[in-house]
Amino acid sequence: MQADADALESGRKLFLRPCHFVAGATTKAQLPPADMPEIAFAGRSNVGKSSLINALTNHKALARTSQTPGRTRQLNFFACEGGVRLVDLPGYGYAKASKSDVKAWTKLTLAFLKGRTSLKRVMLLIDARRGIGDKDRVIMDIFDQSAVSWAVILTKMDKLTATEQEHAQTTSEAETAQHVAAFPKIFPSSALKKQGLDEIRAHIARLI
Repeated sequence: MQADADALESGRKLFLRPCHFVAGATTKAQLPPADMPEIAFAGRSNVGKSSLINALTNHKALARTSQTPGRTRQLNFFACEGGVRLVDLPGYGYAKASKSDVKAWTKLTLAFLKGRTSLKRVMLLIDARRGIGDKDRVIMDIFDQSAVSWAVILTKMDKLTATEQEHAQTTSEAETAQHVAAFPKIFPSSALKKQGLDEIRAHIARLI
């Protein structure tokens, strides 16, 4: 299911124009108006969400990257002048985060997912080296129960051999096929090597 030339060109144009940070929300009241199409990015802490957002938008430091997992403790919104807003959701699975923090992040994230009319899709990032884990499965079930359309992006594919890449993609496709709200295509990627970015951009362009 490769993106056609028109979709690839639409994706390229979508991210040619500047993108900038517009809001960071720690409460529902701080969420920006749902006045433009939004694509959210979810994943375990340290899965590479910020790096992928920076790579997709051709910015070196649009989204903050950190060596400390769990640093993103709010929903961060980035407006792209091409006509889409990207949402960096708080990472999950960070053991050192306090239970009260995790509860607050979960509550806000769930409120966003369930009531955001402008949300077109959640891109769920999975570290290709680790595969889908139990905490990822919990999130997948939440997406299904919330009727949130989602798709999987495999990150850090450049760290794997060709055989390992094929295995990671095949097993991920088999598991996501069991979920009613999941998009059937898996998007392999590497922010470092700029791999798979055109396909992801084309996918986003089709949604808005």
